[in-house]
Amino acid sequence: MKSAEIREAFLRFFEEQGHTRVASSSLIPGNDPTLLFTNAGMNQFKDCFLGQEKRAYTRAVSSQKCVRAGGKHNDLENVGYTARHHTFFEMLGNFSFGDYFKRDAITFAWTFLTSDKWLNLPKEKLWVTVYASDDEAYDIWTKEVGVPAERMVRIGDNKGAPYASDNFWTMGDTGPCGPCTEIFYDHGADIWGGPPGSPEEDGDRYIEIWNNVFMQFNRTADGVLHPLPAPSVDTGMGLERISAVLQHVHSNYEIDLFQSLLSASAKAIGCTNDNQASLKVVADHIRSCGFLIADGVLPSNEGRGYVLRRIIRRACRHGNKLGAKGSFFYQIVAALVAEMGEAFPELKSQQAHIERVLKAEEEQFAKTLEQGLKILEQDLAELKGDVVPGDVVFKLYDTYGFPMDLTGDIARERNLTIDEEGFEREMEAQRVRARSASSFGMDYNSLVKVDVATEFTGYTAHSGSAKIVALYKEGQSVDVLSEGEEGVVVLDKTPFYAESGGQIGDCGFLQAGAARFDVRDTTKTGGAFLHHGVLDSGSLIVGAPVETHVDAEVRHATSLNHSATHLLHAALRQVLGEHVQQKGSLVDSQRLRFDFSHFEAIKPEQLKALEDIVNAEIRKNSEVETEETDIETAKQKGAMALFGEKYGDSVRVLSMGDFSVELCGGIHATRTGDIGLLKIISEGGVASGVRRIEAVTGAAALAYLNAAEEQLKEAANLVKGSRDNLIDKLSAVLERSRLLEKQLEQLQAKAASAAGDDLSASALDVKGVKVLAVRLDGQDGKALLALVDQLKNKLGRAVILLGSVHEEKVVLVAGVTKDLTGQLKAGDLMKQAAAAVGGKGGGRPDMAQGGGTDAGALDAALALTVPFVEQGL
Repeated sequence: MKSAEIREAFLRFFEEQGHTRVASSSLIPGNDPTLLFTNAGMNQFKDCFLGQEKRAYTRAVSSQKCVRAGGKHNDLENVGYTARHHTFFEMLGNFSFGDYFKRDAITFAWTFLTSDKWLNLPKEKLWVTVYASDDEAYDIWTKEVGVPAERMVRIGDNKGAPYASDNFWTMGDTGPCGPCTEIFYDHGADIWGGPPGSPEEDGDRYIEIWNNVFMQFNRTADGVLHPLPAPSVDTGMGLERISAVLQHVHSNYEIDLFQSLLSASAKAIGCTNDNQASLKVVADHIRSCGFLIADGVLPSNEGRGYVLRRIIRRACRHGNKLGAKGSFFYQIVAALVAEMGEAFPELKSQQAHIERVLKAEEEQFAKTLEQGLKILEQDLAELKGDVVPGDVVFKLYDTYGFPMDLTGDIARERNLTIDEEGFEREMEAQRVRARSASSFGMDYNSLVKVDVATEFTGYTAHSGSAKIVALYKEGQSVDVLSEGEEGVVVLDKTPFYAESGGQIGDCGFLQAGAARFDVRDTTKTGGAFLHHGVLDSGSLIVGAPVETHVDAEVRHATSLNHSATHLLHAALRQVLGEHVQQKGSLVDSQRLRFDFSHFEAIKPEQLKALEDIVNAEIRKNSEVETEETDIETAKQKGAMALFGEKYGDSVRVLSMGDFSVELCGGIHATRTGDIGLLKIISEGGVASGVRRIEAVTGAAALAYLNAAEEQLKEAANLVKGSRDNLIDKLSAVLERSRLLEKQLEQLQAKAASAAGDDLSASALDVKGVKVLAVRLDGQDGKALLALVDQLKNKLGRAVILLGSVHEEKVVLVAGVTKDLTGQLKAGDLMKQAAAAVGGKGGGRPDMAQGGGTDAGALDAALALTVPFVEQGL
């Protein structure tokens, strides 16, 4: 069976068992601060397992795209050197949210693997492991399924700590966890290796193909296991591994999916396809890079973008090892799309964008790679011992853009290691940028937990009646909030919009008799809305009724900016191209900020076109319509999902005429005409390949234009003109200014020439050399340069240092006649003099410039000239 057929068979089997087929989530985890990338099929269901989210189904099946190349789960160094490690892989999984448990999960797995209707694997080839104390799972396998005891293995805490076991699964240091049972395939006695749990278990004979996790507990930071509200099931089967089994090969790189990528990689590089490790690296990395870029990640020096940059550069270097000339990596994208675009259509729609990003990054890396490799080769040639020092690793990173693992990769090829601790010490000032994956280690259980869900009424109301269901002070649940205390109020229903989709949370107040709670922000956790603020008067008690009041003026201004953001997004795609994707946004009552993917600054005429298009849509006064539907129907309507958002089964489709259709749960205008006017106030770059536009709407846009009009009038008054002739007046003023500057330069040159005649007479004779060191305050560097040239001609064999305090800074110029540059160099004199005035300087042997900030030390700096000449001759 081909990989695509296996994927479809798995999904279809579990659909027949009552599971809902759920599309793969983005590689950027939705609203999950604990993960760098999606690295398992269960990530998108985490809140379901914790009991914080309810879905329309209790059984699900998916083929989830995963990346393990940064943070805790990092397989990058092994990729290309082993048979089964990848940066990108597909995880086939079936899930139960409080529905079935161990018996059904085990039965489903066994049936799919061994039934002649499905994969038809020989039962005698399958081995099973269980957690040592999980007698229930052991009995199901042996007594009900019929797996012989000799092919059953109990695995205890084999990793040195309680519950640290190959058969006890944990999401991280905290969060859902539980025992698991794994299924292994025996490739046969002709392959070296032993069964799981044996000293030879790391061999290739017995390969894990399925993991059934029985999620029973939530582990908190203190190590305590708390039973989950409903025991659940999370399973995973790597598509690449099961494909290797069914296609009768021992390496994932031999399966059909990789064969096409290896061939395309060899063609792009211009090498043979002979099972080289470097070629496997390239074929693996094109998948992770292609999918990451399609999901909105761009190369950068921090966070996810830094990991992507590391992977791209590692692929480029391995391609170079195989003889690649110029950019090659981006050429493999077409083969990736041909192989996987059917299952993951985002690859097809983003192909041109992916190629553009990869090509730009390749070209940027090529500029530094050759020079950096030369430096590394020099350092390795001088190396004593087998450890590359941390300062060398840091120098390559800081100066030449070599990620630490790239240097480590090169070192490993020479049987060397790198001093990672030394590198970390050198990186202390840049640790946040270079190793920002550590910022994704938040305790999942530290977030405020509220079991109830808040009903949101804010789409149609600014106020209403509600009941307090929970109160929090300093993160802890309390029964009462007292006057003056800061806290969080949770209501059974609320008109307050919780921060989401780039729109800020609502503000306003809650009233309960004499008690008034000032709501300064609103956020959301699970299904609960959290009203953050201060109790201005009285006290609040859990269970008490309250009246809710949103600040309607702030809400209205915010809604206009949010609607304008949607119009701007659609206009950007129309003006710049379909590659434009949202990379973030911030919408409040003052302005809108929109980040998007694009590789160059937007031209002035394009900015004007954007404004014209958006304002034309505003003038159409189209109705802003919303519709609740399922995600698939929404996509069929052409709705765009916004970057970084996590969508449930039911989504809200927001339409503005036939111009903009997006998924959005935010607050919006009633009609586009309500926006009034959009004015772009700035455009610039915020990261590699990411641009930012800021704009204002409505009353703020009018205020901006009125302020610009006042500035225009003031400028016209300054040049004694009017708005109509301001350009002509400014042109005349600038032309006169240029003329005066030219005349001034000519006068300064004449003055310098005259001064040169006077100064030459004051030169000292030091061992037959004319030495002149003079202070000429008020002269700029250009004038001093011209004067030094003139003095060198007048004095003949000479060393000259001129200094000036000009515009509160010290300016220095040194000159040495060419007959002396073998003994005395102007650059060396300048370094001493500039250092004396607290600055830097340098230049050629015959002419040098510099400066500093310590004007009081100028005379002492000039006095260094004679000793310099005496010592040099």
